[in-house]
Amino acid sequence: MRAAAILGPGDVANTLASFQQEAGVRWTSLIEQADAVAIFGGDGTIHRHLSTLVDLNVPVLVVPCGSGNDFARALGLRKVKQSLTAWKQFVERGNNVREIDLGVIHKTAGEASAVRERYFCCIAGVGLDSEIARRASDLPKWIRAHGGYALCAPREFLRFAPVAMKISSNGDGAATFQPTILAAIANAPTYGGGMKIAPRAKLDDGNLDLCTVRAMDAFKLFCLFPTVYFGRHLGFKEVKYEQSPRIKVETEHPFDVYADGELVCQTPVEFSVSQNALKVIVPA
Repeated sequence: MRAAAILGPGDVANTLASFQQEAGVRWTSLIEQADAVAIFGGDGTIHRHLSTLVDLNVPVLVVPCGSGNDFARALGLRKVKQSLTAWKQFVERGNNVREIDLGVIHKTAGEASAVRERYFCCIAGVGLDSEIARRASDLPKWIRAHGGYALCAPREFLRFAPVAMKISSNGDGAATFQPTILAAIANAPTYGGGMKIAPRAKLDDGNLDLCTVRAMDAFKLFCLFPTVYFGRHLGFKEVKYEQSPRIKVETEHPFDVYADGELVCQTPVEFSVSQNALKVIVPA
């Protein structure tokens, strides 16, 4: 069994060394010759390598070493030890490989870009969460890993102005521009280190979950924010939740689109599902 390792930023060398020692991994520097790939990092590292991983079509193990680790959480891999156990099960029996969907971002118009399509594993967002993600990405890793998203949020609540968005799903041709705080397009339930913005999302249901928060005053937004950690924000009348295999988001002026905590492009964009796109190693 030959495995290739993909390392995220930061100090992951010790984790890699201990993982290798306990698992007896035979590493290869040629990822094309690997029987499996182990990613030592978080959502951003996974995001940046999704296209390569899809093309390789080999099982992928996530070892949570990032600041948020929401994708690892969705796979049931909250700790390095759980990833190690899953790897041993994979080597011994090979029956703990799961095929999951990925979201796809399609840049439809606007600025010139060499990248017209991009996979994402967790959640893409337009609006307030994009601004919070931008602020959080500038924080030191330790702070990002210990509530960095939540730390940046209150300031943005006070300064963020709703964006005029037109969001079309399920072939809705009658959508109109409405003042919107955020639109989250989800393949997995959480982002920002455990915020359940899309509590009904599943990695293998062939759909994206769309959570839209329409304009509300700052006080009510402050009240809504903590409920997202428990998935209870769906009870607010300004929150709309639905599922669709294809979603289109337009804004009156170009607005940043973030996915898995990474800046991807600007609106307008379309989102779709690539079913069974990625093989992942999960706890048996």
